[in-house]
Amino acid sequence: MNKFTLSLRMSLFLSLSLILMAFTAHSLLDEQLVYIQKKLSEHHDNEHSGEQIKRYELNVTNNGFCRYKRYYLSGKIEYFSFNLVKFKDLDYYGTDKNGQLYLRTKGEDVIVQTYNDKKGGDVDSMATYMAIPLKNIEPQDLSDLLDRLVKTNAQLLAQK
Repeated sequence: MNKFTLSLRMSLFLSLSLILMAFTAHSLLDEQLVYIQKKLSEHHDNEHSGEQIKRYELNVTNNGFCRYKRYYLSGKIEYFSFNLVKFKDLDYYGTDKNGQLYLRTKGEDVIVQTYNDKKGGDVDSMATYMAIPLKNIEPQDLSDLLDRLVKTNAQLLAQK
């Protein structure tokens, strides 16, 4: 009887541990996604592109989608979106004052949509990267961002 009680206690403890670990993994993923959105938003550069951006929306959702939408003063709207499961690498071209961050995917996994463009009309296409203008970003921030994106990618792949 004593062995049975010990076995029951151990299996109960193991089950409880697994449940707690599952919640911890989910909160770590949420923490990574919040960090990525925060860094991209706080360093976003509205003034960098040739046309003036009226406003932008930059979201990293809890299911792993990175969405970037720019609204120009001319009425043109650009929308980019990809799932972080498809993330491959990032490149940054510029200085610590301003530059372009390229989030690269494994293939043509970035959805690109353009609306109200007087020159080219409405366009739907796919791309291999998403470019985000950044300002005042340090090399350490870029390194941390890359680490978080890689960890997020691995966590999202493990969930599938």
